[in-house]
Amino acid sequence: MREPTDLPWAARITSRVQETRDIFSVKLELVDPKIRDAYRSYPGQYNMLYLFGVGEVPISIVSDPEDNGPLEHTIRAVGRVTHGLERLRVGDTLGLRGPYGRGWPLQAAQGRNVVVISGGLGCAPVVSMIRYMLRRRDDYGQITILQGVKHSNDLIWRRQYQEWEQIRDVQVLLAADQGGPQWPFSVGNVTVLLEKANIPPEDTVAVLCGPEPMMKAAIPRLLERGVDPFHIWLSIERNMQCGIGHCGHCQVGPHFICQDGPVFRYPDIADWIDREGF
Repeated sequence: MREPTDLPWAARITSRVQETRDIFSVKLELVDPKIRDAYRSYPGQYNMLYLFGVGEVPISIVSDPEDNGPLEHTIRAVGRVTHGLERLRVGDTLGLRGPYGRGWPLQAAQGRNVVVISGGLGCAPVVSMIRYMLRRRDDYGQITILQGVKHSNDLIWRRQYQEWEQIRDVQVLLAADQGGPQWPFSVGNVTVLLEKANIPPEDTVAVLCGPEPMMKAAIPRLLERGVDPFHIWLSIERNMQCGIGHCGHCQVGPHFICQDGPVFRYPDIADWIDREGF
């Protein structure tokens, strides 16, 4: 992996899709061809996207690192920087630093079954992992994908989920806390899907991403199924402002999420999940 720089590179928007009212996806191409050719990332890592004159935010990379195309990011407009990014259009330029952080345990998962549990836009950090595994389908066992959203209108990539569930040994289960009249899937939070999922306890790796209360509720159910706690991995979200472990905004106990994570093995972060004051 190429070492990231502390200064942003120029990146041009080559594609933009409005996924929902406040969620959009952009594909970015690094302007300098030498930097573009040298850039390497790993599923689960993120970039710092910089809006000139406003600030920057950490955003997960959702494209497969071996696509050899533009870098895809899915963003929810919730703050000053992301609202500013939302106003950009194809052809506009922004800054990019990265990639940063520790990604998913794809090598440790080889030959094993994998269950992916995500909530809300927490699905974004696992999309690159799913794409990576499906491109190398013979390297992994059964893949179970559980995705929950607050409202049925919040579900993005519905067509992508439909395509994934057509692949052999892939199970996709979706749930919404509030299902609309045309919602054909489960109603409730993502943990209700664990009752319907076919998860072999042996040789199973679980990866979780989304709100910490959701992950905290799902972990005991995985343990009850016999999943080894050392085979449970979490992507933790915090207020990451520098990406290099310097500013301290993302420190949780002894960990800097931006550098030690965002992906952690469950026993290493268990004492700090959804802990008040951190």
